[in-house]
Amino acid sequence: MKIAVCVKEVPDPGPNRRIDPGTLRMDRSGDRSLNAYDLNAVEEGIRLRDAAGDGEVVLVSLGASKALDSIRKGLAMGADRAVLVSDEAAVGSDLVATSYVLAKALEAESPDLVLFGQQASDADGAVLWAAVADRLKMPVISQISELEVADGSITAKRQTEFGYDRIRTSLPAVLAVADSLNEPRYPSLKGIMGAKKKPQDVKSLADVGVDAARAGEAGSRTTVISLSPPESRGGNQKIEDDGNAAQQILDFLVERKLV
Repeated sequence: MKIAVCVKEVPDPGPNRRIDPGTLRMDRSGDRSLNAYDLNAVEEGIRLRDAAGDGEVVLVSLGASKALDSIRKGLAMGADRAVLVSDEAAVGSDLVATSYVLAKALEAESPDLVLFGQQASDADGAVLWAAVADRLKMPVISQISELEVADGSITAKRQTEFGYDRIRTSLPAVLAVADSLNEPRYPSLKGIMGAKKKPQDVKSLADVGVDAARAGEAGSRTTVISLSPPESRGGNQKIEDDGNAAQQILDFLVERKLV
């Protein structure tokens, strides 16, 4: 079984995330790592390959060439190789452009199964997998908390706000897995060292058959018009703790009949 896992390098979570006022895009100049939700997809791909007894797990991504540093974590976990589409013309790709590039890269791989994490921590859109599935004309199941693969079909337990759905579909298919599906393994020292030797192909847009006009800002359907800080709420009262802060807070609440 050939399993493709779409992964993304994202800025490390923390208070320093910001939108670049010049580009009106997320500032990705700081520390970065593999999207945490994607680790569950990588883990599941490895488990399915091992259970089948053969096949491969290939990581597929779109990003800067330096994203390989983060993608290697998936290789260290046990994935077999990685394909990174990296091209200056792809900078600024929105959902529409990104889904097109990933779909073309996946078409070249012809996987039996495509796995996604449920969402990316830098955007939390949770719709890329659906867009890619639509382009590939494959069935898609999301929010998967349990998964079985047998006889060329998938049976998945899907989380919903009202309970669970059990859905079955044939392969090939696109699946978005929930973080409750499994516990991603920690890469071993042997795995980390071995990851550097695994195939890591960096491809241009042309290499995967993508016209540059359909990627990056040129191929995007959304435009950020402006960026501004939120308006001040006003009416704030700052209390300096001179040893009487608790009483000041109590007086403040009593005055407004809140206690």
